[in-house]
Amino acid sequence: MSEEIIITSDLQRTYKMGGEIIHALKNFNISIKREEYVAIMGTSGSGKSTLMNLIGCLDSPTKGNYWLNGKLVSELSNRQLASIRNEEIGFIFQTFNLLPRMDALHNVELPLIYRGLGRKQRLEKAKEALVQVGLQDRMNHRPNEMSGGQRQRVAVARALVTKPSIILADEPTGNLDSKTSDEIMSLLDTLNKEGHTIILVTHEADIAAHAKRSIHLVDGLIQSDSLN
Repeated sequence: MSEEIIITSDLQRTYKMGGEIIHALKNFNISIKREEYVAIMGTSGSGKSTLMNLIGCLDSPTKGNYWLNGKLVSELSNRQLASIRNEEIGFIFQTFNLLPRMDALHNVELPLIYRGLGRKQRLEKAKEALVQVGLQDRMNHRPNEMSGGQRQRVAVARALVTKPSIILADEPTGNLDSKTSDEIMSLLDTLNKEGHTIILVTHEADIAAHAKRSIHLVDGLIQSDSLN
């Protein structure tokens, strides 16, 4: 098995806006090893959201290649990309993206429904994930009955439940106060120590400092790539 879990080669993404062509990502080359903890940094318009969408298989590159866990995903169809997202990637979003009418347990089991797992097995795995993030006492609570930090923990559990190759965290503390942010980042630190590959997209230096490597983007290019 290759040491690298993510490899990109001359990755490019352009958009048409009116009559103008925007080069959001230009000949982008990175490799990320298994169990790495990497922060992708940059201001608005730097290309970090475009890169996140490509790494997360939410979008396809205009040119270039992207390998995830040995699979060349840059040439897959939308249906195949959806399958890869479910199998290989755990997403943590700034806005939590929880379904308000479902309790924590059922929010966490959702990705397993798409896997085709039986109900008993789904609930068992969802409970395990919630225990892992310290929410064993909140399994039957809906999002509006939980704090922001608890909701983000549910989102982390949902990201973990499929045992993905990578966890992709997009501004995971953006809607949280500083104390709760520290708690969520401490949880991500622990997950990395347990062997999870984490890619953290952020514009905040103190959040990026939790990662062991920082990649700074400017105008769709890597400005720096260094160990923290």
